[in-house]
Amino acid sequence: MSINLCIDWGNTSVKASVFQDERLVEIKAFPGADAEAELSSLINTHKPVKAILASVTNHPASVEDMVKGQVKSYIKLDGNTRLPVMSAYATPETLGADRLALAVGAWAVYPDKNTLIVNTGTCITYNFTQKNKTFRGGAISPGLHMRLKAMHEFTDKLPLVPVEGELLLLGYDTATCMRSGAVYGIAAEIDGIVNEYASQYQDFNAILTGGDAAFFAGKLKSKIFADSELLSRGLNLILNYNVPIPR
Repeated sequence: MSINLCIDWGNTSVKASVFQDERLVEIKAFPGADAEAELSSLINTHKPVKAILASVTNHPASVEDMVKGQVKSYIKLDGNTRLPVMSAYATPETLGADRLALAVGAWAVYPDKNTLIVNTGTCITYNFTQKNKTFRGGAISPGLHMRLKAMHEFTDKLPLVPVEGELLLLGYDTATCMRSGAVYGIAAEIDGIVNEYASQYQDFNAILTGGDAAFFAGKLKSKIFADSELLSRGLNLILNYNVPIPR
């Protein structure tokens, strides 16, 4: 038996998952500023033997050192980490580690499918894994909060509109018009890209995940499966692939 700690350090928050072998035991999300205290608490509670970190930001080295010093085996996921799938990405040094974990998670769940993973976070990433076990790449576009913030910062008079609030297709004032454009614009983008992939690849399916997945799940017309834990399970699979579970 192995207790694993899987850390997904994003631009907006940190998500930490504890696995017993392949079973998810606990998952927590918290701000990066609280990472050291929260991760220390999880380590003290579950006593993980192995840990893996996927980070897309400049996280404090002290937090990483703390985790590394508390476990027997530690991996920082990057373009050189051994994976159970191949990567055809031309610039692995600029590839977000979270996208690799999503590719592995999707392949494990749908090994006989060509799968597009739509990850709705600070940015929206489209990540395509073919059924020949190859991550091909995809696309990156601005996420929901980024679109609302950009409209405010790149104009003189548009306000900073929160995501929370009245959402209508037909906005009746500036705030509802901006929110409508950002939300329904993203939904239309996701539907369009999913349909393009579906028209080009047989045995195709799509997965919706990420911090804003629940927000968009009911607004999409295309056939897409929601899976909020895909990245965490992908990290756990990569960790066990590099440091096998004792039998």
